[in-house]
Amino acid sequence: MVPSNLGEEMSTEVTLPPEWEDDERMNFLFSDFKENRDVNTKDWDSKIDFWTSLILKICRSRGTVCFNLQELNKIFQRKGFVPLGLGTVIRCMARCGKIQRESEFAANVDCGWVSWGFGLLLVKPLKWTFSTLLGSSGVTLEESFVVIELVKEKAAELLGVYWSSPVANCSLLSFQELQTLSSHICIDESTLCMALLQLQREKQVTVSLHEGEKIVKFSQPGQDRVSSVSDVDLGIYQLQRSERLLEVRVEALGLEAEKCKEEARVLLREGKKSQALRYLRSRKRVERKADGLNAQLENVKGILDRIANSETDKLVIQAYQAGVSALRLSLKDGTVEGAESLVDQIQELCDTQDEMNQTLAGGALNSTDADTDELEDELRSLLENSTLDRPSTLPEVPSHPLSPVRESGSLCDDLLCGLPLVPQSLFNITDEELDKELSRLTLADTCLQQKDCTAPVKRAESAQ
Repeated sequence: MVPSNLGEEMSTEVTLPPEWEDDERMNFLFSDFKENRDVNTKDWDSKIDFWTSLILKICRSRGTVCFNLQELNKIFQRKGFVPLGLGTVIRCMARCGKIQRESEFAANVDCGWVSWGFGLLLVKPLKWTFSTLLGSSGVTLEESFVVIELVKEKAAELLGVYWSSPVANCSLLSFQELQTLSSHICIDESTLCMALLQLQREKQVTVSLHEGEKIVKFSQPGQDRVSSVSDVDLGIYQLQRSERLLEVRVEALGLEAEKCKEEARVLLREGKKSQALRYLRSRKRVERKADGLNAQLENVKGILDRIANSETDKLVIQAYQAGVSALRLSLKDGTVEGAESLVDQIQELCDTQDEMNQTLAGGALNSTDADTDELEDELRSLLENSTLDRPSTLPEVPSHPLSPVRESGSLCDDLLCGLPLVPQSLFNITDEELDKELSRLTLADTCLQQKDCTAPVKRAESAQ
């Protein structure tokens, strides 16, 4: 059986429901189920719902996707007692499709997975796997079950972590690299394997063996399914692995050369010149080896860059081919002669329309020439009538020129003499009213002048 960490993590605190402290309620929930559900349907269903939700909650809180009866008994032990109906609960969950035996879950995806050698999957003949029915009497203590809902969640998380990681540009990953990448979502190897199985069921991942090493290939964003592992993928994987190994060795040689240099410096200070020279020779030898590895590393990186560029070139060529095909289809029924004929027809139609517009415009002008004189006479009569009907509100314009300015006369008198008479009929003011108004203005000016003359005298008296 695939062991689960559910039982190994007993030190982790488990959040249990509030009714766990109610003895009467828990005595009912810990009791065994009736042989026939129809005896008391309500009690049967309430117990099934309670334990089902609690099992899912415990597995989700621990980050696992598998459990077995033995582990559940340890977790749910209360006052020295274990629930008697957990086997029935497990069978009901299996009938509802909420859980599945681990062996069947793996066999339904790909029977080749049992040859991985993880020690996680139950290696038995498929005849036994499919003949073992979930509805059979009894569930063994160590038989492991997979929670379908949780394994789907883990699979989606694993795929998202890969897509968002820096290694997403790597077509293949080793199983060890994937374990390191997914350590925060898959707490153990079993959980990772179940998530990979689910992704393989969804056609989003494929797993294969290469020279005894387990390698994983994920689908890329936008792809409906993952492609099979090709020779190109394996070649790129080998180059990337060689690149990583060379980088590690070059770094180690650099540290070794620096160490030799420091040793030579210490020995030189101590006066041990011959030994210092030996360390310097060792340093030169290490540096030459590092230079050779650096050259190999640059070659590998150059090949990887060329492969990446070739993939880009391939995409560009495919885009060009698609564009040429689309253009060829769009121009399938068109020719240069046909285009010229269409242009000529359009020009002829435009010329015809211009001639029609000119003809219509000329006819309208000729029809109005006959009535031009009559309209002018009518306009002249309207102007004369409007002139006669309008009242004369303004004085006549003087016809005689203004008299020149005389030296003996006042400028104001000359201007007043040159102006026309002020009309009196429209203002309704008599000469007597104007004389009275003029007298008032004269009196006001005289008073103002007297005030101006007495003011300096008063100021002088006050000063004395």
